[in-house]
Amino acid sequence: MLGRVSERTVRARPLAPVVDELVEYEKAMERMADLVDERQRDARPDTLWLLSHPQVFTVGKRTAAEHLPDPAHGIPVVATGRGGQLTYHGPGQLVGYLVVKLRVDEGIVDYVREVELRLVDALSRLGVPAERRDTPPGSELLTGVWTRDTGRKIVSIGMRSSRGVTSHGFALNVEGDLDPWHYAVPCGMPEVDMTSLARELPGGAPPFDEVRRVVAAAFEAFPAG
Repeated sequence: MLGRVSERTVRARPLAPVVDELVEYEKAMERMADLVDERQRDARPDTLWLLSHPQVFTVGKRTAAEHLPDPAHGIPVVATGRGGQLTYHGPGQLVGYLVVKLRVDEGIVDYVREVELRLVDALSRLGVPAERRDTPPGSELLTGVWTRDTGRKIVSIGMRSSRGVTSHGFALNVEGDLDPWHYAVPCGMPEVDMTSLARELPGGAPPFDEVRRVVAAAFEAFPAG
């Protein structure tokens, strides 16, 4: 059950959870393609895959060359088929890939709004008041989730759909090194201040397993049985 932030906005949509630890980005993309194919054939239910990646920058279709990191930092840069711009993945970040069949009356933008609201709910439960933002006309897309008190970005989101099924998803910064965010221009926004649960909470981030559990619950993703 979603909290008061979004209970009147988001309809019930239980997801089947898949949980892994650290998975190489390229291997994860291969697995995600298989999950999407299975969902398109109705061979699996709507799915939330929770995992983390070793250090990698991923770039969307609209990423400008001047936003890329200096290769001297030694972090790989990988092109993706998702929407959005450049983002960073690394240990201490919770990544959620969403393989979901869109309803007849919704498009990918509608579902991204739902994802934002569910993550706002999860962050509230973890002790960080958060919000999604509407994009002013002519501005860079403000997809993602920001902390309400400090105005920093804590969740990046980049998704796409193919034959009515979504792929890719979100990245929630839990703990770990935030320095790589300064090596490039994340999300197409030079002035954005990326943050994490560890930075926002006086006592540091909750245990990673607890964060994963709270996020899964916000997406109604509970183990069978």
